[in-house]
Amino acid sequence: MTTFTTQLKKWANWLDDHLLIILASILLAFIPLYPKIPLWSPIEQYIVRVRAEDLLIGLTVIVWAIQVLRKKARFVSAMFWMVVAYAVVGLVSTLVAIFVIKTIPLEPLHVGKTLLHYFRYLEYFSLFFILYSAIKKRSHLVLAVSIFALTVLSIALYGYGQRYFYFPVYSTMNREFSKGVRLYLTQYARVQSTFAGHYDMAAYLVIALPLLLAVAYRARKRAISLGLHFIFWIGTWLLILSASRTPFAAFIAGVGVVILATTLNKTGIKQKVWFFTTRSAIFVVMSALLFYYFGADMTERLSHVVNSQPALKSVVDTLNNQRRMIISDQALASLPLTPQQLQERLPKGNPPSGGISTDDVTAAAAATADVASSVDQPPSPLTPTEKPSPSPSPKPTQLPAGVYEDIPDQVVVATVSATGETTYITVAKPRVYSECALKQELSLCIRQETLWPRAIEGFLSNPITGSGYATLTKENIDQFTEADSTDNNFLRTLGETGLLGFITFYGCVGIILYAAIRNLRDSDYLVSAMSVGLLGGSIGLLLNAIYIDVFAASKVAQTYWALAGLFLGYLAVRDRLAKEAEQKAVYPATSTLAKEGVRHAKAKPKKKTRV
Repeated sequence: MTTFTTQLKKWANWLDDHLLIILASILLAFIPLYPKIPLWSPIEQYIVRVRAEDLLIGLTVIVWAIQVLRKKARFVSAMFWMVVAYAVVGLVSTLVAIFVIKTIPLEPLHVGKTLLHYFRYLEYFSLFFILYSAIKKRSHLVLAVSIFALTVLSIALYGYGQRYFYFPVYSTMNREFSKGVRLYLTQYARVQSTFAGHYDMAAYLVIALPLLLAVAYRARKRAISLGLHFIFWIGTWLLILSASRTPFAAFIAGVGVVILATTLNKTGIKQKVWFFTTRSAIFVVMSALLFYYFGADMTERLSHVVNSQPALKSVVDTLNNQRRMIISDQALASLPLTPQQLQERLPKGNPPSGGISTDDVTAAAAATADVASSVDQPPSPLTPTEKPSPSPSPKPTQLPAGVYEDIPDQVVVATVSATGETTYITVAKPRVYSECALKQELSLCIRQETLWPRAIEGFLSNPITGSGYATLTKENIDQFTEADSTDNNFLRTLGETGLLGFITFYGCVGIILYAAIRNLRDSDYLVSAMSVGLLGGSIGLLLNAIYIDVFAASKVAQTYWALAGLFLGYLAVRDRLAKEAEQKAVYPATSTLAKEGVRHAKAKPKKKTRV
């Protein structure tokens, strides 16, 4: 009995010491891998829903807080105070928006949505502190990086299954999909793997792939290096399948930073030149091959931008000529397989019978009828004599670039019978495209003509603390929008929280960049690789933020802050161990006696010096 009690106590102590790293490791894999299947809606009219990862994060935060109170976890750092400053600014911004400038109506629905966004940002930041406190030794860092690499591999494998075997898709691209409808991809739909949209998946890969490549370059074991290179390239393949142009450009910038920074770490001119030349050539050739076989959608979307900008077209033509010097068109044409032949030979499955595709919004609405609310799309009131138009207007003669079919908007309208009974009918209304959209591109013009100007207006309404969270897409103050996006994270931060919010939020990113740059040449290859990878990933993410709200995307933001906590947490551990080593050198007894000696020395009164 005594032996059993001793063993149980031993296991309890081990669990107490390792519970935080266990939960942190689970979060690192669970957040990106588990689809966005909703549990319930905190605000039924809104697109944001509570999911399993929110509950897991909440549980881990409770464990973390208990460990902090027991002084078994540390959290104080420069990042902590910057996050506290942002939290204060966000709260002040909310109060000012409600009571001073009144951009947020003092109603539960509007205030609730604003507070939901505020606490979501704090939830994202909590991942930093969880990982920061969980790392207590180098083996924890190795474990976390290994789990992260296997997670990226799993995401890529699921993406293949989604593309060719019709694995389930759970999207939040519109209100109906966000209710957890199980979908499958159609032929021209973009792969999004376990994420809620292709942009989110691409942004995640912008963080992950430069980090994995940096570790692959510095790994001492050849098998580990080859494995990480394989994961990097299968992740690059998945990024190309997403057909997301801005994330891919950010990815190229991040990889460029990784190659350049790793080159600078080499000793000798010959080594630097050889590494930079060979790695750059490998990246260009492999990327060209992946584009040739799988990048038809990405190439077409890129061509829309290139052809509309003469200066950019000239640059692309020059780069394309340089590419031909490395791998010619004739060489590509002489490859054993054409893209069509390769697609035919890849293992595939059949679409699920009775399944709902990502193109079928109407079927998705019907599938969620049991949980749908009449306010999912605010109905337009009609009098009993009015009748909705049964069909859309004739199709326009021209569609914007990238739009292949003129699919009308589905609008829910209300009809009132003579007896006063209200019924809801879905009406198809023709889409109207602006001149900008017809000349350039729809997504770009939506940003330039609507989203970005509204964010600037929100900033100008109160430059210090902004107009408040979730206020930038409204046409008037009383309007309740079911989704909020600016598609430029910098403008969104400025519009919602003003200059103070901008400084404190991106000050957190600045701390990460500073730590990464400072440790680029660290003697520990893993620390140096993490520094290079985080530097490349951060720069890529910041570039991506010009076109997408990446820091508001849950899976992306949570992963980024988690990796930052992982990195800075290990640096803090190493500094602490170095100080303890110095103390042991002065007090060469056991660590406990050494600490007692240090405390005794500090408590010893100083002798007065007589002049």
